[in-house]
Amino acid sequence: MPERPPLSRERVLRGAVAVADAGGIGALTIRSLAHELGVKPMSVYHHVANKDEILDGIVDIVFSEIELPTIGGDWRTEMRRRGSSARAALRDHPWAIGLLESRTSPGPATLRHHDAVIGTLRTGGFSVEMTAHAYALIDSYVYGFALSEASLPINGPEPVPDVAEQMVEQFSPDDYPHLVEFAVEHVLQPGYDFGSEFEFGLDLILDALEPTEGATHG
Repeated sequence: MPERPPLSRERVLRGAVAVADAGGIGALTIRSLAHELGVKPMSVYHHVANKDEILDGIVDIVFSEIELPTIGGDWRTEMRRRGSSARAALRDHPWAIGLLESRTSPGPATLRHHDAVIGTLRTGGFSVEMTAHAYALIDSYVYGFALSEASLPINGPEPVPDVAEQMVEQFSPDDYPHLVEFAVEHVLQPGYDFGSEFEFGLDLILDALEPTEGATHG
């Protein structure tokens, strides 16, 4: 059996992410984390003070996985890339959807992320007020889409026909003609994937946003 690496704060936090990924944030306890790490629960406390510190740390890990927009680059391109990367990170860690903006002791990756997003919008011509509007709008869409995607009984294109057909069979087509039309002509078509809607919505939002004159700095 290979020797486990020595316990460290990084290893504790990575273990916490693994527990949350496997069972959701509700499954993350000091006991379950210790089991994941193969140590006694008290050993965990040598590296993190409490569960709040663990939550702060794993949120920071998720932020570290999101691509930073490049300050000074084309703001639409950068925000599109960042939005797509955030959605991918939340697909990998759906437990994080409700946690990313909840922590009051943000880590360095979290702070770098927010600074880069704000900086990209500001150098792209957005006033401070419009930066706040744009950031809130974009993240409301990204987090909302991620939540919908994580909650759907159909996750990805493979199981769509089986699941959708079972749902359609439960009601009369005559009672819900528009729903049946939508299912047959769209959802049940080969290759349908709810996730493909993400880019359409993100582009719509970015196209609707306009920077304001005199807002650049630095």
